[in-house]
Order: sequence, then C-alpha cells, then structure tokens
Amino acid sequence: MTISTFDDLLATARQQREPQRLLFVFAAAELPEGSTPEQAARFEAGQGGALVPQMCVDKTPEEIASFAALAGEAQQFGQAWKLVFVAALGGSDGIAPSSQDADAPLQRMVEDIKRGALGNYIPFNARGEAVQLG
Repeated sequence: MTISTFDDLLATARQQREPQRLLFVFAAAELPEGSTPEQAARFEAGQGGALVPQMCVDKTPEEIASFAALAGEAQQFGQAWKLVFVAALGGSDGIAPSSQDADAPLQRMVEDIKRGALGNYIPFNARGEAVQLG
C-alpha cells in the first residue's frame, strides 16, 4: 500500500499482524545562524531552513482517531511545527510495544532529525499529507 496521507498510515498500522506503536516527532523549520541572504530569501518563501524537533510522543494506532485529532493534541502544547515525522515499532506475540519500549527509539528519532538523517521516517505536513524532502 502506498502511504500518501496520515490516514493511509493509520490504516496500514492497524492491519499489521502484530500490534504497533507509532512514534511521532513534531519539527519546526528555522533559519540557521550564519545563513546567506539567498538562504534567508528561500526560507521566507517557505523553502529550506533547518528542522528542529519541538516535541515527541508515542501512541498505538487505536489511540489516534485521525490526523486532525493528533494535530489538535499537539497544538495544545503551544509549539509551532511544520512537519511530523513518523516511525513504527512492531510488537510480538500479540502485544504492542509499551511507551517505555519506545523511549530509546524516540530519542534516536529526535537525534536523527537534528542531524538530517531522515530516511527511516515518513514526514507529513500540517494537512496530514506525506511529503518528499530533499
């Protein structure tokens, strides 16, 4: 199945043989210090910048009603974000990974995003659409 929207992701996660735990890192785009005028102009036009993790959370697919519900929950924390990166942890023997099981992978996600190592994650924009980066 092609994942082009967050709803596609939720449907796919719910259909897996083993229960899943989804990992989310919400990131903002910022203009890095020392940027050139050209980089600043691109940033003002909505392109470029550096991704900066703002907040993270883990949930089972069943804990998420929709992308709108997830985005609304994130908005309650008052942190502006541009993209949310998603990964999944698969369970075993019919048991989903716990939040404690997700702690280390979630921290790795945060560090990966800071370094620009984004290949293992699906980014979604604020409308819940999967986006291609780079």
